[in-house]
Amino acid sequence: MNETVTQTNSCEIHCKGIRGQLLTFKADPFLCREEKCHDYLSDGLIVIQDGRIIDVGDYGTTIKRHPGLNETDTYSDALILPGFIDCHAHYVQAPVIGSSGNTLLRWLDRYVFPMESRFRDKIFADEVAREFMAEMLTQGTTTANVFSTTFETSVDAIFEESERYNTRMITGKVLQDRNIPDSLKDESAEESILLTEKLLKKWHHRGRQLYAIIPRFAPTSTPRQLELAGELYQRYMDRGVYMHTHLDEVQSEIDWVTQLFPDQPNYTEVYRHFGLVGGRSIMAHCCIVREEEWQTLHENECGVAHCPSSNLFLGDGEFKYWEAKEQSRPVRVGMGTDVGGGTSLSILRQIGEAYKVAMMHGRSLDIMKSLYMATRGGAEALHLEHTIGSIASGYEADLTVLDLKPDRFAAWRLNFAESITEKLFVLSAIAPGFTVKATYVAGRKVYDRERKRPLMYASDPDIS
Repeated sequence: MNETVTQTNSCEIHCKGIRGQLLTFKADPFLCREEKCHDYLSDGLIVIQDGRIIDVGDYGTTIKRHPGLNETDTYSDALILPGFIDCHAHYVQAPVIGSSGNTLLRWLDRYVFPMESRFRDKIFADEVAREFMAEMLTQGTTTANVFSTTFETSVDAIFEESERYNTRMITGKVLQDRNIPDSLKDESAEESILLTEKLLKKWHHRGRQLYAIIPRFAPTSTPRQLELAGELYQRYMDRGVYMHTHLDEVQSEIDWVTQLFPDQPNYTEVYRHFGLVGGRSIMAHCCIVREEEWQTLHENECGVAHCPSSNLFLGDGEFKYWEAKEQSRPVRVGMGTDVGGGTSLSILRQIGEAYKVAMMHGRSLDIMKSLYMATRGGAEALHLEHTIGSIASGYEADLTVLDLKPDRFAAWRLNFAESITEKLFVLSAIAPGFTVKATYVAGRKVYDRERKRPLMYASDPDIS
């Protein structure tokens, strides 16, 4: 456990403590021995000041360094983790979550495109943003990389709501100027890029908000739009701007890309050809990936979002973690809900689904590797691993508290699980409701299951 020996008297400078069982990751368990990749404390203490962790360690040792610490939230029968990180979701699809589909493309035509067309209306966009953020925080997620849609209103709505909670949201206007209904289609490639840059300048690094350039996927952008998007991405890359899109999700999509871009040898090369592959390029799904594509993603330090419940619900390809984490050229991988293709904003449920996806290929994905992808692995995919994703000194205090007795049956079942590892696997497998007790964003408890007002904005004066 990373400890900072701090002699500052907490009576002089206000600090807050959080006490309980702690689990955090410090390295990739796919690449090194698991016991060297995480720290677990049966009775730990996190000390927070001005939204950041300033000290963490065993309670008995750490409290001695902070004799004036008089505000501590203590959790029993619970586990404190870094806040979950959702590397791929569509907040604008939350109203169609759970809609029965056929193929991916038919599902888009039947449910998604008509719903996204409604986001011209700012009042509607605000409503969906509120519900999405509320559910995300209720499920313990503190950072999300999400698609908005074509309209400026959709981008402003989610950034504004994120700002109220002080969460980190990565999003942007979706670029789509062909093979899309007229109600969503950009009027021109040039105008779509001008609006993208306007929104980027408005929101990128405004508080904790970050901007992403988002071509929906290669088939819905003309070569001209992809070219201009790549130029914009390259121009702002050194300022930490992201590129977020879909890649190799289903064979019919890959075949379509081959028809539209016959001069490129594979799907990944389409994006690279237009300058859209770089360190903060986040590729969702990556279910049917050629070896040369994995190599490109590795060499460029791209992030990949594994979206297991979407794999199962839409019947697409299945993500193969053993390919992505090949020791000779490992790729950065985080977990994504892919709502509304995915069926829940709970990252804990995604972990349970990831196990099933792997088992369909005769592979077992253990709980510690999955939890790594949901926390530090997600931070690494987003190139934020020095800021979030771990419980360590200097990190932002984004935390989630899991109830180890969330309901009667789960509490009874966990009596037969001895280690914390076994208990966490059971929780992910049975995924009971209301598993998250509390969610902290930059040290503020924005969600507390037991509070009269469970959800509160970060600036609310009576938030604890």
